[in-house]
Amino acid sequence: MIYADRNAGIIVTGATGKQGAFHINLMNEYARSVGGTGVVAGVTPGKGGQEVHGVPVYNSMKEALANHDASVSVLFVPASAAGDSIMEAAAAGIDLVVAITEFIPVHDTMKAISYARLEGCDVIGPNCPGLLSPGEIKLGIMPAHLFSRGPIGVISRSGTLTYEVVAELTRAGLGQSTVVGIGGDPVIGQTFEDVLLRFSCDEETQAVVLIGEVGGNLEEEGAKIADIPIVSYIAGISAPPEKRMGHAGAIVEGGEGDARSKIERLQKMGVPVASRPSEIPRLLRPLLG
Repeated sequence: MIYADRNAGIIVTGATGKQGAFHINLMNEYARSVGGTGVVAGVTPGKGGQEVHGVPVYNSMKEALANHDASVSVLFVPASAAGDSIMEAAAAGIDLVVAITEFIPVHDTMKAISYARLEGCDVIGPNCPGLLSPGEIKLGIMPAHLFSRGPIGVISRSGTLTYEVVAELTRAGLGQSTVVGIGGDPVIGQTFEDVLLRFSCDEETQAVVLIGEVGGNLEEEGAKIADIPIVSYIAGISAPPEKRMGHAGAIVEGGEGDARSKIERLQKMGVPVASRPSEIPRLLRPLLG
């Protein structure tokens, strides 16, 4: 595990909304199954005093932290409020914010992430499925039944591809140490480079799967600094130029960021690149001690 363990208290912002309430229940089911702390409080302005699946709700992050010990916040709030929610959590002393929300205005994201960094708070996302360390902690919306404990780290820009790759790893008997969905927006808090640096210092992780897609060069920047064996899969070989593909950051512009050139650059760095997710276990096995 590289960001939080089972003892971390979680506060869900947007706790009384449909998605917030649904995932509070799932995160706490997982916490109970591994003997973890789970979600200790929720925050929804104007809804203080309510409960969601037995979890008390407060009007502000500061109020929630005055009553509960927590270091992580998971956001299920509307896009218009997400930037302020990230900054509120950082200002209150939260160490890690996992921003599930999509369609946050880019300038809001830039401002919120910059402020969080000044406060010493890491942001994963936005527009991400969160992270899961099997046997330890679930933060976000990842389907826990696909995961198993083991030595493989996973970093991904895509939610659904993450689940497909994790399922392939589990079927092949290759468990995961931590799986991080960094998000598909043009501006995100934790990049491939940031997460790879953490995996490089993690004794449990022997190799990392890097799941990328068209747009930008985050995958290559991460691979440059990797101090741990990595295998990659890049989605979007057939993606047409100048057309956004699902994620706001998944766009090939000016001939840059297409899948084929990414794959070529990664291969030149010595990174094995799978042509399909089912190939990943075969490429990983030689890299394991």
